[in-house]
Amino acid sequence: MFANSSADTLIQIVTPEGKRTPQSEYSDAIADVTIDTVRELYEDLVVVRRIDAEATALQRQGELGLWAPLLGQEAAQVGSARALHSEDFVFASYREHGVAYCRGVDPTEMLRFWRGSTQSGWNPYDYNMTTPAIIVGSQGLHAAGYGLGMKFDGAEGAVITYFGDGATSQGDISEALGFAASFSAPVVFFCQNNQWAISAPVSVQTHITIAERGRGFGVPSLRVDGNDVLAVLAATRIALARAREGSGPTLIEALTYRMGPHTTSDDPTRYRSAAVDDEWKRKDPIERIRLLLERAGGLDEEFQSRVRDRADTTADQLRAGCLGTIEPSAMSLFDHVYAEPHSLISEEREHYSAYLAGFEGARS
Repeated sequence: MFANSSADTLIQIVTPEGKRTPQSEYSDAIADVTIDTVRELYEDLVVVRRIDAEATALQRQGELGLWAPLLGQEAAQVGSARALHSEDFVFASYREHGVAYCRGVDPTEMLRFWRGSTQSGWNPYDYNMTTPAIIVGSQGLHAAGYGLGMKFDGAEGAVITYFGDGATSQGDISEALGFAASFSAPVVFFCQNNQWAISAPVSVQTHITIAERGRGFGVPSLRVDGNDVLAVLAATRIALARAREGSGPTLIEALTYRMGPHTTSDDPTRYRSAAVDDEWKRKDPIERIRLLLERAGGLDEEFQSRVRDRADTTADQLRAGCLGTIEPSAMSLFDHVYAEPHSLISEEREHYSAYLAGFEGARS
């Protein structure tokens, strides 16, 4: 598969117009995908976008401290996540809400971190997926180490780690790629090249494709249309298969676009033109699959109504769960610091409790 492929070749199976392309080399990886599977992927895309829109609205209404929107990147996340097996482990950055949804994470759990009502979000071992990593690129090192541990233990499965184009300029990602290559760790490095690292364009990060950079580390690379959910599914399946068979890491560059702000504290109109936004809107990941289904006769009104209802119900549950969150008490700061009781933590808890009691006494 990699022998005849170049890191410059863009893998595309569905065009923005909803037409299938003659990509037999990669189409083989999704030969089992039926029209019903495409319908399921379409539903995922729509629901994930609805989750993102509702979370953004909650932040604008003061219910979340911050949110990192994924608008435009749904196919990159859904396609890659649906390629995973249950035993695979995900090391995420801070924007993989779509991956979390596909891994079964309750959308309400996604919001607790951004609301400040938890110090993490969810138990990673419940879903084989980490909670958001705010330090840019650090999750690459965690993935490489975890992957090597799986290899030493003879464990089944593989590891995938997500990061953006800006993270490729961080030393952590370079170290992770080098380490994984040297020790043939079963890791898929999945770069969502959404064109912007906050206000810095990808041209500032590299003068070659990000996929090409894998060659310098001895890591085979694939470049995929990140707005094509079927192409992403195929590429990720191929990379995961290499990892599981012991052939080592793969770098995937998913070419996509961040249609919204970097986070809800950002104003993208200050550094990019509306013309570029309009160009990428014509490559919308949901619209192209809708068109594909329409061509195949798989887009009846009953199905579309069911998808809308699922999206609306999920959004309603998300909002109710967010507003119903029990805010943490000050003393919960000391919970879950160590797995077992620790004398230092006990002492600090007592001192802080006395301080709070004295503070409340002074106020009264």
